[in-house]
Amino acid sequence: MAKLMDERLRAYLGQRLGVNEDVVRREGWGAIPARTCGMLVRAAVEVAEESMRQGQIRR
Repeated sequence: MAKLMDERLRAYLGQRLGVNEDVVRREGWGAIPARTCGMLVRAAVEVAEESMRQGQIRR
C-alpha cells in the first residue's frame, strides 16, 4: 500500500487532533476511526494550503 502522507506529518497532525498515540503504536493507523482520519486529511490540506501561500511548495 502506498503511503499518501509522510509519517512525521501524520504524527504531528494526530498529536494536534488528540489521536491516542498508544493505540496507533499498538494497532496502527487502521484502528483510528474514519471520522478522525477525515479530520487528519482536512488538517493536512490546511497545512499544504498554508505552505503554498507562504511559497514553501511550488505547484
